[in-house]
Order: sequence, then C-alpha cells, then structure tokens
Amino acid sequence: MCSVKPGSSKPRRRARPAPPPAAPGASVDVTIDRDAHRLPPALAASLRRHLRRMVAAAARSEGGPLEAAFRLTTDPVIHELNRDYRGKDKPTDVLAFAQREGPPGATPPGVLGDVIVSVDTAARQQRTRGPRGLWTELRFLAAHGLCHLLGYDHNDDAEEAEMNARMAALLAEADRRGPVRPA
Repeated sequence: MCSVKPGSSKPRRRARPAPPPAAPGASVDVTIDRDAHRLPPALAASLRRHLRRMVAAAARSEGGPLEAAFRLTTDPVIHELNRDYRGKDKPTDVLAFAQREGPPGATPPGVLGDVIVSVDTAARQQRTRGPRGLWTELRFLAAHGLCHLLGYDHNDDAEEAEMNARMAALLAEADRRGPVRPA
C-alpha cells in the first residue's frame, strides 16, 4: 500500500506485515515405476504435489521436519514385498515401512520411512470412486500409508476412527490452496 505524506507529493510505502514463520521442512521422494499402469504425466505431477503437501502438513503438525518416500509400483513387486516382509503371499494395495518402528536412535527422528502403493490394485479398487477414481484411490492409499508412518494403526474401531480422521485432514490439506497448514 502507498500513502502520501502530508506536504509531499512522493508516495510513502507502508511497512508490510512480517511473513509467517517458515514451515518445518518436508523432504518427499516420489518414484513411479515404469510399468506402473502408465500414469498420465498430468496425473503423476498432481499426485506428486499432493503427496508433498500432505507430508508438509504433517511436518507442521508434528513440529519438525519430516522425510518420507513413496513408490508407485506393480502387483508383482508389491506381492514380493508383501510375501517377504509380512508373510502374505499375495499382492496388496499399500505397504508402509516405518523407520520409527526400528531401534531407538537408529534413524533421525524426522525420517518416517517408505510407502509402497500398487497402481495395479488401486486401478482395480478405483471403479467405485467415479471419474477421477484412480487419482482419488492413489491419494487415499498414499495418505493411509503416511498415517502408518506417523504411528497410526487400525487394530480396533477407536484406532481406525483416529487414523481416518488424520487421513481426512491430510487429504483436505492436500486439496487446499495457499500456505500449508498443520494436518
């Protein structure tokens, strides 16, 4: 804004308010395997933006920098991981490998871990989600995995309700425009 000082023809700038404090850092790595359902570039770019925004919102909520990796892959890859790490010999939709579950001090506190999403399974599951089904399903599964990295689980109704509320907050913040808010 400009104003003119009385007795002067030169405009004087008013001091702008200080910018809000910087958000805690968020480091997000998103890998999309070549064989992963040939995602259109626009969908992949939008998904990357939303994942970064979700992790940044979680970082604001947690009060410190966070680091997470997301991999979108195929059923054969996730099947192998599910078999090797969970003893389940079938593909699944999402796996989360939380670094916070390791021995104390083994990793820096902000390193969350890895989320692996099967695009093949997401494509099968998305049929009920409408015209933007695959994009919606991939975001949902990524948010689900991120919640597991943040320490949420769904072993009973109360835990599931708490996890679903956090997922909804992360997804809502991913959709919102403007500065990232805690979620």
